[in-house]
Amino acid sequence: MAHTKSGGSTQLGRDSESKRLGVKLYDGQIAKPGNIIIRQRGSKYTAGTNARKGTDDTIYAIKEGIVKFAEKKKASFNGNRKSIKVVNIISQ
Repeated sequence: MAHTKSGGSTQLGRDSESKRLGVKLYDGQIAKPGNIIIRQRGSKYTAGTNARKGTDDTIYAIKEGIVKFAEKKKASFNGNRKSIKVVNIISQ
């Protein structure tokens, strides 16, 4: 017989779409109300003044101003202090 056995179905080609996470507005850029500043999973960054955190941990602006990133020490429930990244919107 001169034919080949059938190859069957492939197991490739089922990769998920990327979620486009990360920083969207950087330090010093102007943000308008509703602008997304950071898309994230979990709370790598926390919302500061004039910023809010959405249900999917997205940080967005609630007032117009300039984006500023800062680090701050925060005490946990057992008294240990850790450094957290805070996103603020400074009014112009």
